[in-house]
Amino acid sequence: MSDRPATGTAAAQTPEPPGPELPSTERTNDARRSAGRGGRGGRRWWIIGIVISVLIVVVLAPRASSDPDGLERVAEDTGFIGQAENVVAGLLGDYAIPGLDDPAVSTVLSGLLGLAIILGLVFLLGRVLARRRA
Repeated sequence: MSDRPATGTAAAQTPEPPGPELPSTERTNDARRSAGRGGRGGRRWWIIGIVISVLIVVVLAPRASSDPDGLERVAEDTGFIGQAENVVAGLLGDYAIPGLDDPAVSTVLSGLLGLAIILGLVFLLGRVLARRRA
């Protein structure tokens, strides 16, 4: 006896097990939900991701090092830090929001603002790509 699967007319005539026949739109929606796109399943993962991101910003941002990063440190060591220009004049320079005196609150709010901007851009990009696909 061979280990190869049976071929020929007997194998081709094996019926599929009976099951409920779904309209094509329901099958498509079921496939989307199982893939994690669209429907409630996809929305739930978005919410979980946003909550985790907000928690990371709120918990870790105030604990970030106040030491300069690598590029800023090199600029200080070589003496050209005074020539640096802020690209966005004063909006979130050094993660500070003008008018807030508490640096921890200012850092958290700056992080949340940055997170909101990124999420908005990702959402818009997703909408554009979804329309192109349709």
